[in-house]
Amino acid sequence: MDKKKEGLSIVMPCRNEEAALPTCIISAKRLLAELHVPGEIIVVDNGSTDDSALVASSFGARVIPEKRPGYGRALRTGMKAARYPVIAMGDADTTYDFHELIPMYRLIKRGKCDIVIGSRFAGGIERGAMPISHKIGVRFLSSVGRLRYHVKVRDFHCGLRMIRRDAARKLSLYTTGMEFATEMIAEAKRADLRFGQTPVHLAVCHCDRRSKLHTIRDGIRHLHYMFYRGDL
Repeated sequence: MDKKKEGLSIVMPCRNEEAALPTCIISAKRLLAELHVPGEIIVVDNGSTDDSALVASSFGARVIPEKRPGYGRALRTGMKAARYPVIAMGDADTTYDFHELIPMYRLIKRGKCDIVIGSRFAGGIERGAMPISHKIGVRFLSSVGRLRYHVKVRDFHCGLRMIRRDAARKLSLYTTGMEFATEMIAEAKRADLRFGQTPVHLAVCHCDRRSKLHTIRDGIRHLHYMFYRGDL
């Protein structure tokens, strides 16, 4: 099969996720097997101080270093390195089931959408998976984003999403932090891409790890992008 016409690159931004990576990579491999398409798993090692890179490589992932910090920067690096015509993104912390990328891939391959965003509010949030402050913040920021960019995306900050690689090349992405999630949607609207949404489930991460989310700081970064940097 010609990988120029078929296949999926799965990008996982990673910083100090050595305990969670095996579960995530195995899940991604099962996804590719079920879809019966060629693919790759890209782990972008964003300055880890543990053995994340070694673990990812030992489980068959393609490891790309990105020493400059930032969630958005790591994802942009991974997207740029992708070899296949469809790019998926998912956090490397076991909170997402990569099997839930299947309906996203089918929407894109059927020509229904150019970009698909998961919705945790439609799929369900496991108790303890998201603090109440974050739930309120995500709902508020998503509401602002819908009004600002005139899109029907329900969950602006879901980490499980997918885009055609040729469509991704139309986006002028430059943010480095968590605001990347909003920027990607704003740029997709600017490029007149066709949006899709699918339910995804958010689970509790049972690995011993420190959360990288900062509700107030990240919320301010999203608002700053929307009102000072993300004009249509």
